[in-house]
Amino acid sequence: MSWPDVTVVDACVRRDGRGGSPTAVTDDDPAATDADRRAVAAAAGTSHAAFLGRGRTPDGGRPVRFFTATAELSGCGHGTVAAQAVRLTRAALGELNDRQHTGGRTFDTVAIRRPAGIEVWFDQGLVALRHPAPDERAAIVTALGLTADDFHPADVPRVAAPGAPRMLVPVHDRATLLRVRPHLGRLTAACRRYGLLGCFVYVPPVGDRPGAARMFAPAIGVDEDVANANSTGCLAAHLLDTTGAQTVAIEVEQGDTLGRPASVLASARRGPAGITTRVGGLAVVRDGH
Repeated sequence: MSWPDVTVVDACVRRDGRGGSPTAVTDDDPAATDADRRAVAAAAGTSHAAFLGRGRTPDGGRPVRFFTATAELSGCGHGTVAAQAVRLTRAALGELNDRQHTGGRTFDTVAIRRPAGIEVWFDQGLVALRHPAPDERAAIVTALGLTADDFHPADVPRVAAPGAPRMLVPVHDRATLLRVRPHLGRLTAACRRYGLLGCFVYVPPVGDRPGAARMFAPAIGVDEDVANANSTGCLAAHLLDTTGAQTVAIEVEQGDTLGRPASVLASARRGPAGITTRVGGLAVVRDGH
């Protein structure tokens, strides 16, 4: 089937409006199959596609579903940025406070018009953290092709789950990050074996300098993601947990190795139920086609 009204959004662009992760956004069609939805991202030339459902769920959320060319995702951070940017554009407002329902969860969102684009924030919710088992860590590290000298001297890998778990792997510096060349077949097998969405390889932020990261998720059909907003929120939760602070706010640059410079913002705080995070990015909405 054809999808005549697909809008491509550059989600999580840098502060000057450059780059970002191209994301297809369209209204969902109840008559469509999941195979139809998976085909949209490929047809639009994007790694992900967001489908805006009709009406609201009983708890007030607007349904949104996310697909890559191979699978439906239980959540998509930069896809949420793209979806809410399109909703604000359609509403012709300066600011839109709303609620989104994705993957069985409803959460608050806000979209605000800025000179360089549309700034979107969303509540990621609770992030569960754990240390990977030795065999789990070894399998991922081997698939990434990392050596002992590549690791960050003061940080350690963690598994973080805002829903779908992924491994966070800190490396020594940006030069090391740029050199990472994973064996995608081994990484796919390891992620599927241990139930991981993918692997977020990063250099932590230092002072006023943003962090940097690359997200590899071949198990869901995305060899390398331009921007992974949910993993940035996971990193904020991890840094909060390891520093013992009450709040943490970070910026993480991504996408440079793909020629699509991107930037994601995230904050984390401690609450009665655990660590919760808020994730944001700037979006530029292209003309629909």
